Amino acid sequence: MDAFFDSLTTALYAHRDPGKAAGMKAYMRHQFAFLGMQKSERLQISDPFIKIKWREEHIDWSFVQRLWDLPEREFQYTALHYLGKMQKYLHKTDIPRLKSFICAKSWWDTVDSIAPLVGSVNLRFPESKKEYLWDWIRDPDFWVRRVSILFQLKYKSETDTEFLSTAILNNCTNKEFFLNKAIGWALREYSKNNPEWVRIFIKKHTLHPLSVREGSKYI
Repeated sequence: MDAFFDSLTTALYAHRDPGKAAGMKAYMRHQFAFLGMQKSERLQISDPFIKIKWREEHIDWSFVQRLWDLPEREFQYTALHYLGKMQKYLHKTDIPRLKSFICAKSWWDTVDSIAPLVGSVNLRFPESKKEYLWDWIRDPDFWVRRVSILFQLKYKSETDTEFLSTAILNNCTNKEFFLNKAIGWALREYSKNNPEWVRIFIKKHTLHPLSVREGSKYI
């Protein structure tokens, strides 16, 4: 494992670009270090390693954690790419693990990649909402609350509107940009499938102007 992990990280470190890294760090408000690598280059380097991990037919959480612990953001992206490829092996009992990664080194780029993983788990284990996700609606960490709003983003007709409504109404008076943006995004996506529900919801409730603007885009 150490040799494999070291080979992967060494391959990525070998292609670092300090000039690009500085610009990427600035874009992310100087919160994270970067190698300075575009997505296409990162995938070209990491995919051969990830394909080896696919063969294991189970998620190596130690591998994910070690990538997450490295300072450069590309390693978190690699961990998420791996989880995306392995999501069929995710179980509802992995939801607390996913939450731990939502809460660690949090920003929209990683959080919004974890949301569909949570969504994938819930589609296969609908009881996850009762066991875990209802609590996320009021979680102290607003990034967790953002995921409670966004995990159904691609559900279309399978969207649990009771859950979505509750998640939105418990967060719509917050001035946090990332929550209000998430509310608008969720409403906009659902309006593609059920515009009347969204139209009535926006008319009935007092939402932040950002949420209304985003949510009304297609209605």
